Amino acid sequence: MPEQVLYDFGPTGRLMLTGVLLALGPLVWVWLRYRHAPPAKRLRVLTLLTLFLTFDLVLFGAFTRLTDSGLGCPDWPGCYGSASPLGAKQEISQAQAAMPTGPVTPAKAWIEMIHRYLATGVGVLIMTLALATWVVWRRAKQNPGQLLPAVTPLWPAVTLVWVCLQGAFGALTVTMKLFPLIVTVHLLGGMGLLALLRAQSVRYALASGELRQTLLPTALRVLLLAGTALLWWQIALGGWVSTNYAVLACTEFPSCQGSYWPPMDFKQGFTLWRELGQLQSGESISFQALTAIHYVHRLMSYVLIPVLMVLAWWLGRAGLRGTSRALALLLAWQFFSGLSNVVLGWPLVAAVAHTAGAAGLVMVLTGAISSTRAAAAHQPTRLNTGALPV
Repeated sequence: MPEQVLYDFGPTGRLMLTGVLLALGPLVWVWLRYRHAPPAKRLRVLTLLTLFLTFDLVLFGAFTRLTDSGLGCPDWPGCYGSASPLGAKQEISQAQAAMPTGPVTPAKAWIEMIHRYLATGVGVLIMTLALATWVVWRRAKQNPGQLLPAVTPLWPAVTLVWVCLQGAFGALTVTMKLFPLIVTVHLLGGMGLLALLRAQSVRYALASGELRQTLLPTALRVLLLAGTALLWWQIALGGWVSTNYAVLACTEFPSCQGSYWPPMDFKQGFTLWRELGQLQSGESISFQALTAIHYVHRLMSYVLIPVLMVLAWWLGRAGLRGTSRALALLLAWQFFSGLSNVVLGWPLVAAVAHTAGAAGLVMVLTGAISSTRAAAAHQPTRLNTGALPV
């Protein structure tokens, strides 16, 4: 494989231009479709559109990882110093000739760069959202009779900082050669970005009257927060399984390797700071370590699924029927897509679907947290029989 510096900022300007061009489509559509709407309405629509495209980006990121395309271009932010694989044909051909089954092929290079283009486009949308929110907020402050937007400029500013950090971890994913901890944090960062945008979209819906805040019994509110915390822990464990390629350590269900407690090495499996497939000593990670990684994720699902099932039932009883149904459907989706990964040998469709289900759960639970609060002991619970918060 030809030598290539890890960071080559030569094509940065062209990549940023690509991101601007990709973002122009959604921005022009919002402007034309809602040009006569109040600024808060346009901000809300732009937030929802950015949320949708971020969801797509998370799924394409999973597709990139699962097709082993994360090193399709072994430098950052371009591809062998070019803004696209078209300008790196010679280097890609040389790398493929040196390692025909290796990480660099034309198809993998394109998958990796498309992921970067999409990420840049989402970054431009979030930057626009931050700037537009600040402008609308400033104008409203200068006109005392004008209502302030439901979302303060702090929210999109934090989201902008978050997406910049996410980009930095994306760079480290490449330059540190798919270091498992970095890749897992990158996955969690994508989920965190979804949660931030989802919370903002709910605040707009509450302010517009399209959604009412629901008062939940304190115990139900605590269960909602606890279930969300467990979900994040499970996503981290799932990311650790995927980035260590430990899915196929167990190829049967409910047992694993013919046992309900197979041989496992938890110390090796959960040593976080190490390279892919290696221990800190340079030795290869053992199969027992991969089994431990897989089985802990499976055991955690035995805790999480019942908790979220109870939560779905209770939310339905409290009036959040749309959220209850969405939560129940996503739990079924996750169970069957996870089971398919195990018994069908980790097919690409099931693996991407499993990531989609996790992202969906993050958005549903974040929406539920953002649209509810605990009722005081003397307050009756206010029912909200509407659909899932938008």
